[in-house]
Amino acid sequence: MNSPISLDGRQVCVIGGSRYFGRRLVQELRDAGAAVSVVNRGSAPPPPGVTHLLADRDDEAALRAALGDRRFDVVVDQVCYTPRQARVASRVFAGRTGRYVMTSTVEVYAELGRPGGAPLAEDALDLAAQRVDLELPWEEPAFLESHYGEGKRQAEAVFSAQRGFDFAAVRTAHVLGGADFTGRLAHYVERIDLGLPVLVHARPQPASFVHEAEIARFLAWAAAADFTGPVNAASQDPLDVRALGLALAVGREPVFELVTPGTAASPFSFDRGYPLNVSRAARLGFVFSRTADWLPAVAEEARA
Repeated sequence: MNSPISLDGRQVCVIGGSRYFGRRLVQELRDAGAAVSVVNRGSAPPPPGVTHLLADRDDEAALRAALGDRRFDVVVDQVCYTPRQARVASRVFAGRTGRYVMTSTVEVYAELGRPGGAPLAEDALDLAAQRVDLELPWEEPAFLESHYGEGKRQAEAVFSAQRGFDFAAVRTAHVLGGADFTGRLAHYVERIDLGLPVLVHARPQPASFVHEAEIARFLAWAAAADFTGPVNAASQDPLDVRALGLALAVGREPVFELVTPGTAASPFSFDRGYPLNVSRAARLGFVFSRTADWLPAVAEEARA
């Protein structure tokens, strides 16, 4: 059992935090005793008891104006996708906070995964050697979507090189939960229930997953901690797409079909494996659940 999280009286700023596990994170921080401020563009109001600051984090002047003279013990950045955003945040929050936690992704390892490879530890990626290119068209949605892992890698590199505050990056596994807005979970539930095939690679490789409630709790725990550098965040026991489909079927019979050349496979079917090694999180004091502990309930929740 992981220790209770205590943030009594601490000032915490969350950038983003309007939906999915970000909203859960805000509630976790508030319930742990923190005075929470949420910075976003106003797409949704924050939970009760939370200060709402309206700003576009890409607009440095507007972000400074929204923050005013506020200082924070910790910042948790849920929506940093590019090195430009990291550069702006590094300037704005230098001197405003002592600790900065960025929500990163397993996709930073996408170029390192290989079939049959061992689970990836944090030191598999050398941020000091990561090339940062601020001139790429990061503002273009299509480019950003197709370079998601690259954008996160470069953002981590920018934060790691700054000296204005202590920095930690939480590299999250693929997040699953009933509030999933991406459509990936719905893809499986709908196709399994309708008897439609789930398209998979011939030799699908394992990937790591984490429940939305657990990643929110881990991020709150990371906000209260004092470690620096990257840490992987994933449930134990990675799954390949076939095992995932069977777990989500919950008594039904999934149909798997090999993907043909030129056709996209179903989400979470990978031809390279990049499961996460979570031993650093355990050494730091947070032990993740096993995927089998929560996946069937997620499937039922998605069907409700």
